[in-house]
Amino acid sequence: YTRIEQGRLVPSEQVLAALVRALQLDSDQSEYLDNLADHATHRSTPRPAAQLRTGGSRVRPQVRRLLDQLTDTPAIVLGPRTDILAWNPLATKVYADFDAMAPHELNYVRLIFTDPRMRELFADWTAVARSCVAILRREAAINPADPALSALVGELTIADRQFGQWWAARNVARQDFGVKVLNHPFVGELTLDWEIFRYSGAPEQQLVLNSAEDGSPTQERLARLGRM
Repeated sequence: YTRIEQGRLVPSEQVLAALVRALQLDSDQSEYLDNLADHATHRSTPRPAAQLRTGGSRVRPQVRRLLDQLTDTPAIVLGPRTDILAWNPLATKVYADFDAMAPHELNYVRLIFTDPRMRELFADWTAVARSCVAILRREAAINPADPALSALVGELTIADRQFGQWWAARNVARQDFGVKVLNHPFVGELTLDWEIFRYSGAPEQQLVLNSAEDGSPTQERLARLGRM
């Protein structure tokens, strides 16, 4: 095990399977380990479509039109490294004024760790931040040679001590849905269900939709934000 961990011995698939059982890894951790082994052994097996990276970051006009039509649902499109590629007006009122930001600032994880307003906005900022690090760590296993990802990790490691600690812990996660609570400065508490949708036309992009329960205070407050 020590030789494998130090990179002096390439494990077979049977050994990897045994490690997964012995260490009681969950599905995200098992996939992370398998991605690392892929790069260590230079396997030529084609990667699943959801893990391909095309290098393009343009959002299709049809998706932008869909965003604009979602007038009561905050929505954003995330690309590789959680780059923020597109958004609708309500998302800027709920999270931040993305329109006023420079291109290099438009990254979700960077905002979480470097924008003080995010620490005030999220009721449980620590849980959100740790989740972001775990998602980014998982992407690092899929694209270990991505220079932009390396630069982002280096920047955040210097900017925030907690990021460096959590990154070194090597926790990984894939999250497709959940609930977040925001302390919005203008309308108060927002409890939002969020879902991530992927489409085959651009597998490196994710459509993130936030919704509120019908008749809830959050739905009324989102409507008020939309009118502001």
